[in-house]
Amino acid sequence: MFAPDNASVMFVEDDEQLRLATVQTLELAGLNVLPFDRAAPALARLAPDFPGVVVSDIRMPGMDGLELLGRIRAIDADIPVLLVTGHGDVPMAVSALHDGAFDFIPKPFAAERLLIAVRRALDRRALVMENRRLRAAAAAVAQEESPLIGESPAIVRLRAMIGQLGETDVDILLEGETGTGKELVARMLHRSSRRRGKPFVAVNCAALPEGIAEIELFGHAADSVPHTRLSRVGRIASSSGGTLLLDEIDSMPLAMQARLLRVLEEREVQPIGAERPEAVDLRVIATAKEDVGRAVAEGRFRADLYYRLATMRLRVPALRECGGDVFLLFAAFIEEAKQQLGVGEVALDAGTHAHLAGHPWPGNARELRNFAFEVASGRSVEAQAGAGQDLPTRLARFEENLIRDALRRHGGRVARALDELGVPRKTLYDKIARLGIDLAELRRPD
Repeated sequence: MFAPDNASVMFVEDDEQLRLATVQTLELAGLNVLPFDRAAPALARLAPDFPGVVVSDIRMPGMDGLELLGRIRAIDADIPVLLVTGHGDVPMAVSALHDGAFDFIPKPFAAERLLIAVRRALDRRALVMENRRLRAAAAAVAQEESPLIGESPAIVRLRAMIGQLGETDVDILLEGETGTGKELVARMLHRSSRRRGKPFVAVNCAALPEGIAEIELFGHAADSVPHTRLSRVGRIASSSGGTLLLDEIDSMPLAMQARLLRVLEEREVQPIGAERPEAVDLRVIATAKEDVGRAVAEGRFRADLYYRLATMRLRVPALRECGGDVFLLFAAFIEEAKQQLGVGEVALDAGTHAHLAGHPWPGNARELRNFAFEVASGRSVEAQAGAGQDLPTRLARFEENLIRDALRRHGGRVARALDELGVPRKTLYDKIARLGIDLAELRRPD
């Protein structure tokens, strides 16, 4: 984690020579410095969204460093404050740590000691600001009508397609990996259609009980099935007037596919033992976790049913294709976890941030939601991220996380990331190509 471009170090020191020398040291290290000779004017410049840190001497005329610490914590308790202290004030500085100071630096101090402490404090502040940004973004998304969270081009396109298809009655085939939210998209299509006040009936084709799948889907007439004299309405007829979701249709047995094809073509269903078929008013949305075209080629799915369903195909993108959306989704899932688990604030620490940025998320949003609940329940992110990996693998993953994080925060602008990462341009471009990073996905307007 690195500090954002607008991060600043507010340095408060009444000794002019020490102030000038320290400001020069910090600026030579590439840091933006705001120098003050008194605490009061420095305090007047602070606001809760201040993106930097404060370094202050303890003993100063007027307001001293300890009072400044208390005033800063009243403005924003998460602004890191580092106290510079003389030898005799060390016990006082240690006590200030218990009162919320980030660190203290005894005089005389080496430049490297100060820089290490300041950079750690800037990293902490960057994490806090990122947490706040994500919470605000997730809250803003929650206020929108669409529950499909994300700002990436892939999700923006998907939302647009849902809006366009909502008012149509065309059947739709939703394709996408497990955990991408295909059922959520199906429900959104239903809610945006004229059928929104009618039933939404979801059938998990992979979980239909063997032997009674036909009864579940088509129902039966009275006295037509052993052990019961009553008739039963099938799931297809139950959805008449509304939307029928056939989840994981690529798992449906071939024999059942033939009967379903007739329903889709004729818009009628014939219960077991019934003398005549019943008309149904259907809009069918089917989901598949694999390429149904390949299943057709391999003989596992009927070609005629596929072409009947594939009039309109809609692909739900995998999480790894959605860039920084993983952070927005994580923030939303954290809020959900906090409510369900009854826990307080959950911070996004460096280990969590690195895991979010670098993990490929093969289980997509479902896996991310599980991870959010683990973090909210207090499980160690560092242990989760590094478990079972040898040192070269963990170092490679760490480097990848740093590169992706820098590019994401700089909106895909390689020149700015170069300044931060401190590597040759060719080296960075080689690593971007090797990691398969799409800079266009990361770019944002100024």
